[in-house]
Amino acid sequence: MSRKLHLTAFLKPPGEYLAAWRHPEVDPGAGVDFESVLAFARTAEDAKFDAVFFADLVGVPLESQDVLSRVSVVNDSFEPTTLLAALAAGTSRIGLIATASTTYNEPYHLARTFASLDHLSAGRVGWNAVTSLNDGEALNFGRSAHVAHADRYARAEEFHDVVVGLWDSFADDAFRHDRDSGVYFDPDGLRSLRHKGEHFSVEGPLNIARPPQGRPVVVQAGASEAGRRFAARVAEVVFSGVRDLAAAREFYADIKARAAAFGRDPGSLKVLPALSVLTGETRTEAESKMDTLRTLMPPQVALAHLGYLLGGVDLTALPADGPLPDLPESNQSRTAQAEVYRRARARGATIRELAAEISADTGTVVGTPVEIADRMEEWFRTGAADGFTVIFPYLPGTLDDFTRLVVPELRRRGLFRTAYEGATLRDHLGLPRPERGTVP
Repeated sequence: MSRKLHLTAFLKPPGEYLAAWRHPEVDPGAGVDFESVLAFARTAEDAKFDAVFFADLVGVPLESQDVLSRVSVVNDSFEPTTLLAALAAGTSRIGLIATASTTYNEPYHLARTFASLDHLSAGRVGWNAVTSLNDGEALNFGRSAHVAHADRYARAEEFHDVVVGLWDSFADDAFRHDRDSGVYFDPDGLRSLRHKGEHFSVEGPLNIARPPQGRPVVVQAGASEAGRRFAARVAEVVFSGVRDLAAAREFYADIKARAAAFGRDPGSLKVLPALSVLTGETRTEAESKMDTLRTLMPPQVALAHLGYLLGGVDLTALPADGPLPDLPESNQSRTAQAEVYRRARARGATIRELAAEISADTGTVVGTPVEIADRMEEWFRTGAADGFTVIFPYLPGTLDDFTRLVVPELRRRGLFRTAYEGATLRDHLGLPRPERGTVP
């Protein structure tokens, strides 16, 4: 059987573009309209995507009220694990991935939540393990500032290990339900965790049977040195924001080599870089759609988002037509900050020009279905990706266009499935069901 692309649909209703809610074809309140989100998930399921993927923040970024009042995503969206429970009942085959923080949760609670979701969905759930991003989140959990980068990754590693240990509390065949003997479960099939570490003390066991997948699929998106190490050790799906083909190849080779150094089969880790797409029947049609979207972005939102990518910096007091000054290393996403600096230094771009790139959404690939598929095939065949996390600037339009136009082109090339061949998210991704007690 030939190797196939893996596709996850990154759903951020009403769209990834910060002004998507203003688009005339968009429901501005889609972020908290379940029927809309369910329709998006079913569209992806009909197209045979591996999974839908929901990001999350546990707080609102520390921006001005003027900026915050002009965006929808950070202000008006479902808590994703709750959403997955509802989507599990409204879908039947597609995988369901939710983001949950290792910084502002406790391992037992999160292990129980995702084990429950895996049972509710009959084995279709994945956990995107993140360390959270900003001070606005920290303020909601009794802290004055976000946990330092190194500290939160150290916590994340231990957090993951505790969660996995809890998922393995019961053997797969522990629950006998033997009415005649009165034995509900075999006590020999139960193992308490008894974990005592630097960050956590968790006795266990988890009070639910082992998940249908053995363990929900673990997803990770860190691209810093600490993030890459964490992903290589524990992740089964790695999401990255790399845009450049050469950089994507370097990341792919590095993360696979690191996984091998941890004694893992590199094929057990799927690298799915972000791919924001906008397509149409013709290039002229696709570019016209992009032009419409670009008119919707308020300039103060673009400038604030640039500051957010740089680590939560207020850029309003700096000369807009001046160069980007040296700033302290970010305690949010260091990779995002480094990418902004790389683009700025490469062209000598001013702050105004960098903000304009955000308004123009220059990271979105705009083209015909053939052009989009050409790019995907090149990355897939030249060691840059095992598939893609597909990002949709506005919903449902760009999702509908991708499934209607690009997916058939990928199938014509033999690159994407025409039907699901298994029932679980692990089946879709070609990942084995882990044995109890194995690492990661």
